[in-house]
Amino acid sequence: MAKVYGVAGEWARVKGTVLGLWPLFTGVFLVGLSVGLLFFNMYAGGLLFVASAILCWVTFFKGLRHVERFYKGARGEERVAGILKNLPDAYHVFNDFLACGRHVDHVVAGPAGVFSIETKFWRGRVTIEEGHILLDGQLPDRNPLSQALKEAEAVKQQLAKHGWSGTVTPVLVFASNTFEAKVAEIRGVVVINSDYIKTGFSTNRVILPPAELDRLVCLMENG
Repeated sequence: MAKVYGVAGEWARVKGTVLGLWPLFTGVFLVGLSVGLLFFNMYAGGLLFVASAILCWVTFFKGLRHVERFYKGARGEERVAGILKNLPDAYHVFNDFLACGRHVDHVVAGPAGVFSIETKFWRGRVTIEEGHILLDGQLPDRNPLSQALKEAEAVKQQLAKHGWSGTVTPVLVFASNTFEAKVAEIRGVVVINSDYIKTGFSTNRVILPPAELDRLVCLMENG
């Protein structure tokens, strides 16, 4: 089994909770403020109380939906992390790797090289058309290929700061296994279903000799 560092999905849960619920916290604060204002101005305090109560009601349900989206992503990261940990012993899996201010879902370092992995847990049908990833025939709100490329570049820059200047391969993994092509390469990004991860890493290629891999892992642990 691979050696694992970090907790998969941790940042997604924290980010989702903060972004999803901060409007609710604002509403609660305004409710408290309106109660205090009632002692000085009944009319103004009453208006603020009603408005802030409505804000709390609306943002509560909207915030929960927002949090659920991030938590779903976290579950996808956990699923992929569970597969990655079963890679051969020579591999190292860094979950929620911080690179130049970006939280990368997974970074894998092993004899076959270094891989930056962006995980998606999309439920719909994922296809390729004219070099684009489509979800149920539509362009997603955020381009996952660009995201994977930017994260790989961030990992490369992070490692370069510590004296390692090798190649980082961007990988886009669909934890829901809804990518129809199963495995493909688009614009330099390896796109793959999670079921094919183990097969994809089943290679005898040695890009990183043991001594260099040990040095790189040490840099990643301490960086």
